[in-house]
Amino acid sequence: MSIYDKYETVIGLEIHVQLLTKSKAYAADSTDFGSMPNTQVSAITLGHPGTLPMLNEKVIEYAVKLGLACKCNIRYENQFARKNYFYADLPKGYQITQDKTPICNGGYVTIKGKDGKPKNIELTRIHMEEDAGKSIHDQDPFDSLIDLNRAGVPLLEVVSEPVIRSGEDAYQYLTEMRKIVRYLEICDGNMEEGSMRCDANISVRLHGEKAFGKRVEVKNMNSVRNVQRAIEYESKRLVDIIEAGGTVDQETRSFDATNGTTFTLRSKEAANDYRYFPEPDLSPVFVTEEYIAKIKADMPALPAELFKKYIEHLGLSEYDADVLTSTKEVALFFEEIIKHTTNYKAASNWIMGGVKSYINERAIHIKDFPISPIRIAELINFVDTGKVSSTIASQQLFPAMMQEKNLTPEQIAIKNNWIIESNTDSLHEYVKQAIAKFPEKVSEYKSGKKGLLGLFMGEVMKLSGGKADPKLTSKMLGEELEK
Repeated sequence: MSIYDKYETVIGLEIHVQLLTKSKAYAADSTDFGSMPNTQVSAITLGHPGTLPMLNEKVIEYAVKLGLACKCNIRYENQFARKNYFYADLPKGYQITQDKTPICNGGYVTIKGKDGKPKNIELTRIHMEEDAGKSIHDQDPFDSLIDLNRAGVPLLEVVSEPVIRSGEDAYQYLTEMRKIVRYLEICDGNMEEGSMRCDANISVRLHGEKAFGKRVEVKNMNSVRNVQRAIEYESKRLVDIIEAGGTVDQETRSFDATNGTTFTLRSKEAANDYRYFPEPDLSPVFVTEEYIAKIKADMPALPAELFKKYIEHLGLSEYDADVLTSTKEVALFFEEIIKHTTNYKAASNWIMGGVKSYINERAIHIKDFPISPIRIAELINFVDTGKVSSTIASQQLFPAMMQEKNLTPEQIAIKNNWIIESNTDSLHEYVKQAIAKFPEKVSEYKSGKKGLLGLFMGEVMKLSGGKADPKLTSKMLGEELEK
């Protein structure tokens, strides 16, 4: 057993979800990503004297949506607070946030544990706040530059309980949370662009200990995989310090994705350094039961619900269900297909095969796929009639449907003479030709090598252009070979 096996890693994640509102949390400035620096600011964003904030109602709606999705308790009376600190990209000198009255308390997100069983990651809270601006350190050799376009953009901060025990579980939790916000359409989840960010609080303790060890916070991880890498590195680093007789410093660290290590940013401030106090310029916001019920009624099916539906009601495998629920757009495409066919496995196979291959090769979105879900369902139903083979369907009919969008699969198959050949006279001729081509294999078949039937089947299919009726052909070949 290694020294690392003696210890347990304790992890809590703080996820900042940047909301897809058109304007900022307390001002009318645009939130469009990628605009020229400092072009989406106003006197309110810049904190000029005499300006007053006004709450964006969409922030409340999106917070309630996420709270419901995570099974949280929704607070009826919501107050705001000022979190005070000085930093160059914080124009007002404080952030408007929630301190003692977060809009959501409790709740959980279910992930798949290492053993394959479901595991709940409990949440402490979800609260509303505004983002700071952005410091840019790599564009000028002497100075840091400040872009305040992001200042005031609305965020939801999702704080987990310290119940995560491995980098792998953190990866699963963050992936599931990203799925949820994308399904709700409240955030695009693009960590690379900073619209979803994650800070990890990490400590270690001996197995069986109740008290938490001294924690460090790791920031600046721009992908789900890098969160896992940072946790795994930091966990070993903390154990190494303790085993060497050292003391863990409570600090904030950054992750270097190039070499997979962390480095010190600053010593960690205590909570009272922020001097929280009630925001005097914003009245409390009251959320009613009726408001919550209305939002709940309009919410889409979430990935966990669809995953369960696909396994328990449609009989699909966990792998299929996982792929189909990976994005909302794929799930919606599948849902539309199965409105018109009951062959759920075939629908899943077509999405994971032909559809995904096409969109991946061309780097396009599934909404731009040229064949509608209804047409895919028609193709599935047509194959199920036995009038066209699966081979013809995938290799010839499917590509032809891309070009002839106004014709049904059956019309295309008839036009191209792809309908399965079931005329016994024609099939008998193909069977005789196939057997005549491999006289030595006929002897082997008769001596017990029944697997050779596939060889003769393949030859008949070649001779018929893939149109021979498989069942009828197999029967005729068996009868002919047994003579």
